[in-house]
Amino acid sequence: MASMDDLTDACGSDPKLLCESVFEWTDSATAAKWVSWLVEGPLRILLILLVAWLINRYGRKAISRFATRLAEPPADEDALDDVGAVERSFQRLKMMRERKARAAQRAETLGVVLRSLLSTVVWAIAVSLILSELGIDLAPLIASAGIAGIAIGFGAQSVVRDFLAGMFVLIEDHYGVGDYIDAGEASGTVELVSLRATRMRDASGVLWIVPNGEITRVGNYSQLYSQTRMRFEVAYDTDVDLAMRVIKEVLDEVWRENREDATVIEEPTVLGLDSFGESAVVISAVVKTDPSEQWAVGREIRYRIKKAFDDNGIEIPFPQRTVWVKSDEPDAPAALDPGA
Repeated sequence: MASMDDLTDACGSDPKLLCESVFEWTDSATAAKWVSWLVEGPLRILLILLVAWLINRYGRKAISRFATRLAEPPADEDALDDVGAVERSFQRLKMMRERKARAAQRAETLGVVLRSLLSTVVWAIAVSLILSELGIDLAPLIASAGIAGIAIGFGAQSVVRDFLAGMFVLIEDHYGVGDYIDAGEASGTVELVSLRATRMRDASGVLWIVPNGEITRVGNYSQLYSQTRMRFEVAYDTDVDLAMRVIKEVLDEVWRENREDATVIEEPTVLGLDSFGESAVVISAVVKTDPSEQWAVGREIRYRIKKAFDDNGIEIPFPQRTVWVKSDEPDAPAALDPGA
């Protein structure tokens, strides 16, 4: 009759059901050990692999669904105000397709990164559990990995910061490829957004590569729509009502033309007199355009305003100054010499 000490030697202090049953049937510690190792060990390993596979499979599906929802941005009411107008529907639909393509690109990038991260974590845990089942002591390995992780963590703080910042840039859509942004010391058109850095090219053709963690604030000139505030100076003796009417006619003309490279998406607004300068009064207006087209629209409007002012006899003033010249001769009259 086998004793409890023999059972403990064969199956350990916490014997499993199979090991204990085999030991009782055969009264052999060796048989109980072999059966336990050949049956219970592989079964537990298979169970670990199955659970890891299920978590990885359904976790990746959940991430894909999250990325799909991310690729469906909400409709912007301002951008859809004129969809009913036949002459503007093409531009509106084109802008919607571009936004959807951009969202899909962001979602794909995030999906790939998150799925890879999930698979790495899940299978790393599964391998650790399997090694533990095989009787390999993981304590030294975990201790070594912990020390190495601390050392790497201190050296890679900026990399982790850049990675997290890049994640939020993509998830919250701060900016994307094609946007013109001001990122502090650098500004330009975005050419690439990765998890590590943002690449942008400025007006001089210089390519700026800025780590995402270094970008503390961003001014996006191209998100959904753009807007330009224009200021037109006219002489003090100008008929202000005439000048405002001419400006409004020019702005509406550009708006109605609906040019593909300079699209005004809402009726422009002439705000009125903005300020009084040294030699001119300033009339301001606001023009809302498609993303990144405010500069092209502004150049076209200024060109037409100059011609319209000339046609209507409206003077665009230049700085003027009157200089009095006093002669040292007592009988010489004072002379007034106007100059510019």
